[in-house]
Amino acid sequence: MTGVASAGLAIDVTGLTKSFGGRKVVDDVSVQVRRGEIMGFLGPNGSGKTTTIRMLCGLLVPDAGEGTCLGHDVLRESEEIRRNVGYMTQKFSFYEDLTIAENLAFVARVFEMDDRRGRVERTLERLGLQARRHQLAGSLSGGWKQRLALAACIMHEPRLLLLDEPTAGVDPKARRDFWDEIHELASDGMTVLVSTHYMDEAERCHRIAYVAYGRKLTEGTVDEVVAGAGLHTFTIDTPGAGTLARRLQGRPGVDLVAPFGTVLHVSGRDEAALRASLDALAAEGPAFTYAADKPTLEDVFILLMNRSEDNFS
Repeated sequence: MTGVASAGLAIDVTGLTKSFGGRKVVDDVSVQVRRGEIMGFLGPNGSGKTTTIRMLCGLLVPDAGEGTCLGHDVLRESEEIRRNVGYMTQKFSFYEDLTIAENLAFVARVFEMDDRRGRVERTLERLGLQARRHQLAGSLSGGWKQRLALAACIMHEPRLLLLDEPTAGVDPKARRDFWDEIHELASDGMTVLVSTHYMDEAERCHRIAYVAYGRKLTEGTVDEVVAGAGLHTFTIDTPGAGTLARRLQGRPGVDLVAPFGTVLHVSGRDEAALRASLDALAAEGPAFTYAADKPTLEDVFILLMNRSEDNFS
């Protein structure tokens, strides 16, 4: 295996597999992540995203597979990996009757960090929390709770940051501010792994991987993933989008139909068959025109989800 130092990789693993209760939740997944890269994991609920990320970070030992994370063996050196990982979960898990500063001081004591006071002060400054340092955590909005959670995750200066659906329930402005901070951390050399269902967040990642029911189906930049799906997309601007969508379902070449207001997005992998179906439907009346468009990441996400086989079935 290529060395991390020479390849510039923070994570280099192959063949990761994990089962619970006799069911494979991760099946032969291989991933490479460069240092300072933001890697996004997409996929339906229960698809193995979080389990995959936890194995990559040494938080969960795989049943099979091999590789390194931060230069440490994922099978034999998980403790060393965990010391260099910050993990932010979906659930806010801090004391709501303590202030922001008190919560951070508590975390510093629990993990026996050195220079605790200095770490707390530097983290408050880094995350823009100084003015609210005396505010009770329970009185914070969702966006500020999120910022506190991120502060606690990076206070020990980890080399790898794990974010599990980090912006669920947070308003768009707070989400954008959060992602600006994540990119600042990455530019300073921190590697970030994030699971998300938001397409705009996925597009903010340097690279993404789509995981469905235990298997990695695709990986690359957003442009690479969209191009690799082989989708052809057309838009139809019509007030009868809902009715037209129902009539298009199941026709040759039609893989996806999605109304967006009065605009209908129609996608398929067989362009000739798709055009023929659109022309035939327009001839049946009422007539409409369509125009070629670029497929979106959401189009690819839905296509992959529709083609994935649920490993619970």
